[in-house]
Amino acid sequence: MSEQTEPGSRSASRPASRPGAERGRRWLALGGLPVAAAALVALNALYVLLVAFGNITDFGTNQAFVQHVMSMDTTNFGAPAGTDLDSSVMWRAITATAVQNVAYVALIAWETITGVILAVALVFWVRERGRGYRVARALSSIGLLMIVMLFMGGFIAIGGEWFQMWRSTAWNGEDAALRNAVLALVSLVVLHLPSTRWAPRAAGGAI
Repeated sequence: MSEQTEPGSRSASRPASRPGAERGRRWLALGGLPVAAAALVALNALYVLLVAFGNITDFGTNQAFVQHVMSMDTTNFGAPAGTDLDSSVMWRAITATAVQNVAYVALIAWETITGVILAVALVFWVRERGRGYRVARALSSIGLLMIVMLFMGGFIAIGGEWFQMWRSTAWNGEDAALRNAVLALVSLVVLHLPSTRWAPRAAGGAI
């Protein structure tokens, strides 16, 4: 005699989810933390690669910036270049063109390597979908930290304080450097927010 299920009671097995509901869950997963983190990494990668590309194809524009910052010839609050300079700090200036060019090329190389690391991280964001994103997060952290080191360490600390860039009205990149560093730091925070989404998921689960 077959067992009958009482009206209103739950069946022993849950019915299979409908294809439409499954698609809906996948669309909602696009608003999840991994997708948001990957998008921020992608934007940082795009930005730093475009900066590197611009410096390579238009070498002279930012070369002049590096030369003026390192020579400290405009650290005079808007006075004509080379005038009213503070002799107590001018010993820090580097006027050798060869050294300035080496510093500029090193800057471009740093930007290029950073962009490549972040681009490779994006590949792992796709490949590691649902598998914990361990390599993707590690590479993203390295690339984002390199951006922070470039703009906070290179531009704000060395350029702004050592070479007194804050005194220049013509060649002062501190505001842009701070903006770029903050954007990378925000991306790092999102990347390291605690979440169950960083754990490997079961087959067929959400992103």
